[in-house]
Amino acid sequence: MNIDTIYRFFHQPTLHPMVAVGELSRADLSLFENLDFGMYCVILLGDRLYTLRPGQQASLKLDYAERPRGWMLAFHPSLLVKAGLGRDFYMFDFFDREFDEAPDLTLQERGILAACYETVLSELLQDPDYLTNHMIRLCIGRLLSCCKRFFERRYAARPSTGRNLGPAIDTMIDTYLSSGSAAQQGQPNVAWCADQFHLSPNYFSSLVRRELHMPAQEYIQGKILDAAKRLLLTTDMSVGEIAEELGFSYPNHFTRFFKAKTGRSPLQFRKN
Repeated sequence: MNIDTIYRFFHQPTLHPMVAVGELSRADLSLFENLDFGMYCVILLGDRLYTLRPGQQASLKLDYAERPRGWMLAFHPSLLVKAGLGRDFYMFDFFDREFDEAPDLTLQERGILAACYETVLSELLQDPDYLTNHMIRLCIGRLLSCCKRFFERRYAARPSTGRNLGPAIDTMIDTYLSSGSAAQQGQPNVAWCADQFHLSPNYFSSLVRRELHMPAQEYIQGKILDAAKRLLLTTDMSVGEIAEELGFSYPNHFTRFFKAKTGRSPLQFRKN
């Protein structure tokens, strides 16, 4: 889908080749049936805030008894190239969330976002000059920054954010490994951890990288390694039994993993 098509959904002429914004009350309702635009998209619908990334597919269930109220902004990824918005875009990790993880907003927050949408639209309606694209990026950046703030407010109380992230993951994985669950269900991985916090794997990974300063899979493997060392030093379990306890399919897989991480085989580690 291109920008021109999106503008047609709102029954208005194309205002910019890379940016579209419109009021949902004016949109053709077929817009909401398939939201795969191939662009970044921020939708304020009622009191909920939805985001889409390029390639993500979603649809919205509407109450057809009344017109939808809110706004939609869509912008092409090329808008990020060699631009201030692109340099700061790493902050807006809420695009990694699943579509149905839309937070509820307060009346004040809705008003702030609506004003941001109106500012973008106002800039698009201006006669273009050499500052037009710069101003549009600034307006979009403000809108996305407000979205970031509101997402963080909603999820700040979860153990999956901020200072509680590391201890929460540690407890969760330690419990899983010590309970025998790994032997029955396999090793914990990024998808499993994300599901425990009701987050998408991409968003969980971005939180771990931001808060713990390492990839999520590397952090999880570190926990598995710690458990392996503990079992080698405090039990008389064989290497094969430890491999099974920690969810490895075969003992030699465990041995290769352990040696790659420590430079020693499990038996060498135990003897030393």
